[in-house]
Amino acid sequence: MAEETRHQQERKLEKGVLDKVGEGISAISEAKHVDQVICALHSVAVLLFPVDPSLFSGSISEEYRERVCSSVVPSATERNNWWQTFYRRAAFPTLARVLLLDVASDWLSCFPISVQRHLYDVFFLDGPAIEVVQVLVPFLQRVESSGIDSNSVQSNVERLLILCLLENDGVRKMARELRDSYQSDNLGKGSIKAFMSGLSQIVTSIPDKVRLKAPPLLTSHFYFKKITVQLLLTLDEMASQLETDSTYCILSFVGEIFSRICRRGSSDLLLSEVTPHVLKHVRRLLTSTKELVDVEVFEMDPAFQIWSKTMEVITDPFAVERIAEQLFHQLHSEHASDIEAFWTIWTLFHSIVKHQASARSMFVDKFLLWKVFPICCLRWILQFSVLELPPVASSLAKGDGDCGLLETTQRLASVWSKREFLQSVPLEQQAYVTAALGLCLEKMSREQLDRTKDIMPSILQGVSCRLESPTDLIRRMASSVAFVFSKVIDPKNPLCLDDTINEDTIDWEFGFKTTERTQSIESSTEKEDSNDLSQKNEENKKGKRSKKISEYVLVNPDEIIDLASLNCKTDSDKDDGGDDDDASVNSDTSSDTSLEPYDLTDDDKDLGRKFTHLVDVVGALRKTDDADGVEKAIDVAEKLIRASPDELAHIAGDLARTLVQVRCSDVAVEGEEESTEEKRQRALIALLVTRPLESLETLNNLLYSPNVDVSQRIMVLDVMTEAAQELANSRTLKPKHQARGPLISSISDPQPWYLPSNSTTPGAGPWKEVSETGPFLLNWSNRFERELQPKRGQIRKGKTRRWSFKSADRDQSDVEWSQNRFPLYAAAFMLPAMKEFDRKRHGVDLLGQDYVVLGKLLHMLGVCMNCASMHPEASALATFLLDLLQRREVCNHPEAYVRKAVLFAASSVLVALHPSFVVSALAEGNVELLKGLEWIRTWALHLVDSDIDRECYTMAMSCLRFHSEMALQTSRALESSAGNSIGPDNIGFSSEFSKVTSIKLPNSNVH
Repeated sequence: MAEETRHQQERKLEKGVLDKVGEGISAISEAKHVDQVICALHSVAVLLFPVDPSLFSGSISEEYRERVCSSVVPSATERNNWWQTFYRRAAFPTLARVLLLDVASDWLSCFPISVQRHLYDVFFLDGPAIEVVQVLVPFLQRVESSGIDSNSVQSNVERLLILCLLENDGVRKMARELRDSYQSDNLGKGSIKAFMSGLSQIVTSIPDKVRLKAPPLLTSHFYFKKITVQLLLTLDEMASQLETDSTYCILSFVGEIFSRICRRGSSDLLLSEVTPHVLKHVRRLLTSTKELVDVEVFEMDPAFQIWSKTMEVITDPFAVERIAEQLFHQLHSEHASDIEAFWTIWTLFHSIVKHQASARSMFVDKFLLWKVFPICCLRWILQFSVLELPPVASSLAKGDGDCGLLETTQRLASVWSKREFLQSVPLEQQAYVTAALGLCLEKMSREQLDRTKDIMPSILQGVSCRLESPTDLIRRMASSVAFVFSKVIDPKNPLCLDDTINEDTIDWEFGFKTTERTQSIESSTEKEDSNDLSQKNEENKKGKRSKKISEYVLVNPDEIIDLASLNCKTDSDKDDGGDDDDASVNSDTSSDTSLEPYDLTDDDKDLGRKFTHLVDVVGALRKTDDADGVEKAIDVAEKLIRASPDELAHIAGDLARTLVQVRCSDVAVEGEEESTEEKRQRALIALLVTRPLESLETLNNLLYSPNVDVSQRIMVLDVMTEAAQELANSRTLKPKHQARGPLISSISDPQPWYLPSNSTTPGAGPWKEVSETGPFLLNWSNRFERELQPKRGQIRKGKTRRWSFKSADRDQSDVEWSQNRFPLYAAAFMLPAMKEFDRKRHGVDLLGQDYVVLGKLLHMLGVCMNCASMHPEASALATFLLDLLQRREVCNHPEAYVRKAVLFAASSVLVALHPSFVVSALAEGNVELLKGLEWIRTWALHLVDSDIDRECYTMAMSCLRFHSEMALQTSRALESSAGNSIGPDNIGFSSEFSKVTSIKLPNSNVH
């Protein structure tokens, strides 16, 4: 009976509230003046809130002021009943729609500030935050209705959300309301999960729903930071209420919001507030006692129990992973010590790692094999998830934390040893996994290693395949792991494969720079060895030599040279300015006390043989049992070759073969192997420059011969590369070009197609090509100049005389200087080397194990294209090179080293082709060249999207830029030829060309 009476009273009260709200709505809709709206709002607000009319009565007229002040004010109990019924039933959503649409659109701008604060905002600020938010958020969407100002409505809702959630701590109010509702059974346990999910969805979706011009406080950065701070204060309040049922309700609400924030990509903002908060509690406990803090101290602390339970209620695996990942980065940025970081991680994750297999797998698998963290974070991960022991002042003794160390080390070694891992994983991640394996090995003992069977074979296999890599950084990884592993086997005799390894501490970062959020490698930190593929590094390496190749000048063929004099400095070069003859004379005239005994042990140097003929040099090089003779022959070989004696033409092939086959390491003095090797390579370069055709025939045969090893093949390619560059930089005399008709021009044009017209300026001299500065002619157009006839009255002062040893009868008018000798020999350099690259024979497998040689070959071919830039030979050879590069085994090679070489060669083709050559290909229907150029574009785009190597997709972007520039210059060449016989309208394209994809032009204008 009492229950029925109570329900009747509630229905009666609800009817009264709805009637009063209906009267207010009707008054608002019929209002003609703003004071009428104010009175209507006051008639409802006075029943719900303790409204003081004196706060705003001065802002309304006298007529309505008396009406407001004479309103009947209910008692506190009646007002509370009205408030509960108004917000828990349909009255509030009904009135709120009118307030947010009609009043906000038509009248709110006319409200005084006091009225807006005490009569309008009070409906939202003094109501339950849960109900208010659920009503406000839907109105963030644009309202499409006649007579409604949508911008005013949205801006007003955004203002109310800032007041309700941010300035009045609305999220903390929600937590309290949830606790009260849970305790009064208004929110059953069965529906709590669904309700929490919906409420957290509404709260966290606000930054996504607001306008672009919304206040900055509603952007995700500020908004999530504000509500996170409120949630942290809520958790601190709950630290003393662990045993109550309402604690689970609040923690579920906090956990749901944390999950939603992570799902919306703001886990960094969340952890930027959470990490310092938890770290502060950890430091408080660590400094509270001077003794060593153990697990029991943390388990008994209420604050840490709250955080442990909060992480337990987060059921989203993605959110847990993002929280853990950002926790490590934030601890790194906070410069936390090892002990502080361990207990912070333990506080948040020890419970879920212990009870959830997925959480443990996240730490020991994903964070060790798939993610990349700073090295200090890697140490924390191993300490927490593998050793499972807190760090102490000194490092743990080997053998401690045995439970998961062997299993983790074995798994890391198994992955690290696979060649597929080396080929398919970015360099940063390889360094990270290497560091993880090395740190685990540092904690192992010989007894633990003996209990496993797979760790040793895996490590030996991984070290072996990495030592074969041309990348210095990868070889350093192998050396570091081998050093640590050898210390486990025999601590007294570690194996040091790299001089940079410090026996005390190993740099497991390998030169990588780590920031607070990501890891990136600077292009200057990785030291490239002689196998680097970029032309810039090749030039830098060349510049470091004691004597640059470019410093050599051509010998005057009319000059008489004493060959014996070339040996004068072979021994004296080692000393800086020895005593001269005058000094010896002075020593004879000195006093007796200054006389010193003469050292006769050096007399054998004066009696040594001096080479004056290349035949003697070849004979000495073949006598491998005479180390001194071989070394002297290598010392003098370059100077004799550059003297260009008559015998060089007949002996060039044998000399090249002998120089390649000699072993410098067997004949050089210990510690001077590099100097002897450099002299040998300089001699080969001089031989290639002086007698290119005879030498190239021998070197190309040796390149694929089974009688030479990989190092000799690489040396041959390096020598060919530098010889091509020297030939491109050298000058020579050649007959002047005689006009024999056009190449691509009208028949009536008497001069070559590439020269400017002579139709104007009568009396001017002939056009002459101007030599460009720089190592290569890589400009897109040639420069020409000519002498003009002097103006009337102009007087030329002075005269020029030419002094030379050249024969006086030479006709200087028939010869001219050419600054590039390489194009004449370009085919001899490139075609034989490309001929048999894919043949597999005994000891030669460029597409397989000898991928380093393949990369060097492609680099050499690219340099050759650069050296032949802007010459007709480039267009003739480009088709063959592009055909090689398009081979699937080459362009899709698993090794990044080869792919970078392909990109370099492709970029060289784009730079080397003159736009007129591409126009000629269009006119002649050269489908192969056009297909190759289009392949470069599509393949480079593919690498940019999918390649895992940082340098590869960077070089691919540069290749696309070269392609766009080439296409732009080609289009300009086509436009400039309009009106000529080769204009775009007169070019007859073949039927096959119509099937080829046209060259893509860049989107932006290039000036």
